[in-house]
Amino acid sequence: MTSHEYDGNGMEVLDADVCRRLLASVPIGRIVFTDQAMPAIQPVNFLVHEGAIVLRTGEGSKLAAASRDAVVAFEVDDIDPDYHRGWSVVVVGHAHEVTDPAARQDLLDLPLRPWAAGRREHVIRIPIEVIYGRRIAPPGQLASWPAG
Repeated sequence: MTSHEYDGNGMEVLDADVCRRLLASVPIGRIVFTDQAMPAIQPVNFLVHEGAIVLRTGEGSKLAAASRDAVVAFEVDDIDPDYHRGWSVVVVGHAHEVTDPAARQDLLDLPLRPWAAGRREHVIRIPIEVIYGRRIAPPGQLASWPAG
């Protein structure tokens, strides 16, 4: 029998392995960065590759400018409002644009196709330095949803 740890709000605390599996299970996340000294949040599609989040953005975008070796947060979740259950995973890391031509091409060759229109040739990589997550469900259902 697996024991579960809960936070002060009754949410299950997820271990790093479960967090990594859940992170890789969804195609869209939200990156939190600083834009002109203010917090900014942007939804992006992404992949997890070799211990890092990889995303693509366009030239001159606020995200490209704001992520030059900056500490960012990245959040993914899955919420089921009908059954009052869900989970959230947060990653923190130093974002940087991949400029080495060979490394950049390797990442551009991944099956990551931007959903937004326009050219998205700038590759941003966020190593997973910190990862944590929480899960909530009605009593008795936490251990069965989702299979983590």
